[in-house]
Amino acid sequence: MATSIPLRVLVCDDELMARKRVLRLLGELGGVETTFECESGEQVLARLRDDDVDVAILDVNMPGMSGIDTVLAMPEERPYVIFVTAHPEHAVKAFEVGAVDYVLKPIDDARLSKAIERARAFLDHGPRAEGEPAGAPRLTKLAIATHDGAALVSPADVTHATFDGALVSVHTSSRTILTDDTLQDLEAKLGPAGSFERVHRRAILNLDHVERLESVDSGGYVACLSTGKRVDVSRQSARKLRRRLGLR
Repeated sequence: MATSIPLRVLVCDDELMARKRVLRLLGELGGVETTFECESGEQVLARLRDDDVDVAILDVNMPGMSGIDTVLAMPEERPYVIFVTAHPEHAVKAFEVGAVDYVLKPIDDARLSKAIERARAFLDHGPRAEGEPAGAPRLTKLAIATHDGAALVSPADVTHATFDGALVSVHTSSRTILTDDTLQDLEAKLGPAGSFERVHRRAILNLDHVERLESVDSGGYVACLSTGKRVDVSRQSARKLRRRLGLR
C-alpha cells in the first residue's frame, strides 16, 4: 500500500541457508526498511528488548526454544508473527498462539509476499473482530460493566482507559468509571469505533482526544489529552501509532 511505512522484519531460523533465502526474498519484495537475523529463540527475545520489530518470521522447529516457545515468551506488545516450517501438522498450534500466517518450506516469493502483505494489513488497520463485516456501523453506546450494573456512555466521550493493576478505569471528560471489564474486553467492544488504539499493556487511547504526542527517551510517547491528562505510549505502540498517523 502506498501509505504504508517500510517494515522492520526479523528472520529466525537455525539453518543458515534457510535464513539467507528468506532475507533475499524480503529484499526482492521491497517495502522492508530493516531486517534482523537470528538463529535461536533466545536471540529473538534479546533482539526484541533492544529493537522495534514489526514482523517476526520464525521457523517452528529449532533446537532449544521452538518458534512456538519463542512466541509464548515474547513481551505482550510483540511483533506480528509468520511461522515457516516443512511440517504442516504444526499449523493449528501456530494459529492458536496468534500467528498471522503459516508458510510451508520451501518458501517461494509469491507465498512470502502474501504473508508479508497480510501482516502489513494487520499493522496498518488492525484485525477486524471475528464476524465483523467491512464497513460495520459505528458503535453508538458503550456498556461498561460496574459493581452495581452497567454504565452506558458514548464512545466519543471516552478519552482513555487505564489498568492500575487491580481495576480498569474508563475516563471521560466529566467522570471516571471503575469497571470489572478488562482492557481486552474494552478493546473488543470498541472495535467498531475506529479512533481507539491500544498504546500500552495498561492503556487504551481515543486518538480524537489527543492534542500532542511528546517524544520520550525510551522511544515511546506521552500523549497529552484535551482534558489535561497524560498517557504513556510504549515504544512498540509508538511505532504502530506513527504508522497509523502517517508519521515516520
